[in-house]
Amino acid sequence: MTESNARPETRVGAVFVPQLPPERLRSVARAADQAGLDELWLWEDCFLESGITATVAALAWTERLTVGVGLLPVPLRNVAITAMELATLHRLFPGRARVGVGHGVQDWMGQVGARAESPMALLREYLTALQALLSGQRVTTEGRYVRLDGVALDWPPPQPPELLAGATGDRTLRLSGEVADGTILTGGTTVEQVRRARGLIDEGRARGGRTGYHPVVIYLHAATGPDAAARLEAERVRWGYDTMDGHGVAGGAEAVAEAVRTWAAAGVDTVVLQPTPDDPDPEGFMAFAAQEVAPLVRN
Repeated sequence: MTESNARPETRVGAVFVPQLPPERLRSVARAADQAGLDELWLWEDCFLESGITATVAALAWTERLTVGVGLLPVPLRNVAITAMELATLHRLFPGRARVGVGHGVQDWMGQVGARAESPMALLREYLTALQALLSGQRVTTEGRYVRLDGVALDWPPPQPPELLAGATGDRTLRLSGEVADGTILTGGTTVEQVRRARGLIDEGRARGGRTGYHPVVIYLHAATGPDAAARLEAERVRWGYDTMDGHGVAGGAEAVAEAVRTWAAAGVDTVVLQPTPDDPDPEGFMAFAAQEVAPLVRN
């Protein structure tokens, strides 16, 4: 990927949470597209919904929408398969997909017999090989986890695409800065944790000789409407936060936009609003993010 030092304008996205049935995705994606939402994000959470299948469907149903996958758990996927899928995705829908990879939830990886003894070693080998494959290289490597013998894509993307890494721990944040093109931070990450993450990412960038700008994507718990506070409180209990202060926001467009600006000032480039699984109007939430929140963020 060609690196740029310029920090992009803050983008506002929203999550199609996988607690919604897959057949709901079409109407939500179209609502996001029609409303002018910057980015719709999908999760490949076990054992809910597939990331790549849903992304292709959402892109095919829409005209301009950018769709992100955050993230694909690497223990589940041979790197050659992921490279083939991403190359096809980027050739079918140039410039409209953003994809991240990461360790995956270790308990889930254990459930399917894919838990790695060293998730860090796996992710480093995987990111390195995946970037090389997407760059059109022929790759031979004999790593601890990733083993390829003269593998090259017949249809690589015309340009190497952005490759993001999901990261929470210190070592993974440094690795993301060193090897990946950007980082995805989980919902519930506080402003102080964002600033600290930026520092660790920069340490990795220096170690890897990376000079281009490194974008950061974050999920932000958000609820709007008459029962917003109650629904966000249920999320606090579900995720085990002591308080929702600093982890999310409930309220109207002004309150949500102010929260987005706060996280952006700490070093986030794309703030992806994460609605509650019981949001009464997922399609309306897309319009709220695009037409009410985003204009306030940019003014």
